[in-house]
Amino acid sequence: MELLHDPTAAQAWCEDARSRGHDLGLVPTMGALHEGHLSLIRRSAQENARTVVSVFVNPLQFDEAADFESYPQDLDEDARLAGEAGADLVFTGRFDQFFAGELDAAGELPAEHLRDAGPAAFGLEGDCREGHFSGVATIVARLFRFTRPTRAYFGAKDYQQSLVVRGCSDDTGRPEVIVCPTLRESSGLAMSSRNQRLNEAEREHALHLVVALRAAHGAWEAGARDVAELEGVLAASLAPAVDAGEIGVEYAAVRDPEQWSATRPDGCLTSAVALLAARVGTVRLIDNARLDQIPFGGGDVL
Repeated sequence: MELLHDPTAAQAWCEDARSRGHDLGLVPTMGALHEGHLSLIRRSAQENARTVVSVFVNPLQFDEAADFESYPQDLDEDARLAGEAGADLVFTGRFDQFFAGELDAAGELPAEHLRDAGPAAFGLEGDCREGHFSGVATIVARLFRFTRPTRAYFGAKDYQQSLVVRGCSDDTGRPEVIVCPTLRESSGLAMSSRNQRLNEAEREHALHLVVALRAAHGAWEAGARDVAELEGVLAASLAPAVDAGEIGVEYAAVRDPEQWSATRPDGCLTSAVALLAARVGTVRLIDNARLDQIPFGGGDVL
């Protein structure tokens, strides 16, 4: 496995791999790799001749400076883990290297250089984190430009993001965006780099999100199809934890996975996804569950 610190060097590496007829799989990350990331790398290694992992903490997608500054970073450990999982290349770079010649005098990317995230960015995360999805779409499109992968792999935990990044493919539909199931800890908590910042009590409090998703899934299995009813189940499940000050809920919503909408869809659904965002201590967590699909288990994928 190679480790490169310059995206242009990674671009040359990828061009060479393609010239040899190799399919390329890309796994974009911000580092602090956990088993969820590693599952994406393993899948890419199974489906492509070469697997590339980017490690870049993208300032464009952080709406809170403190969140950006506290994001865990250990490139050497990330490279080791990625290599063991099957990566052939890990690369990183500075902000000015990813956007060479485009930054203004203050070292910032002008607004006109930001990519439109599209309609999937409206509502929920888009409302709570202004500019976040534009930052995501901008760096993902840039990563696609540098690496020109055959396939790109993302996790389902960032559900709305997965809809946004599909719009970053080119006019031919390349790369193919593959969204892989969320991996969970044995408790059911969705794996996330942010979990490292939870203390023991907060990890227990975070499980209220899992309990609420299980309750919504149970209501669906019992025949509930009305969106307002399903959102009511989520709210009722979370209410005791909110009242106790254990979590602060930003949204607990249900959407139609076949047709994204910024606001609650009317009436009954034939398929549904429940989405949550909450603060546990100082840590913001998100999670989701497709209500019409596999049962919501403990450490199982969802």
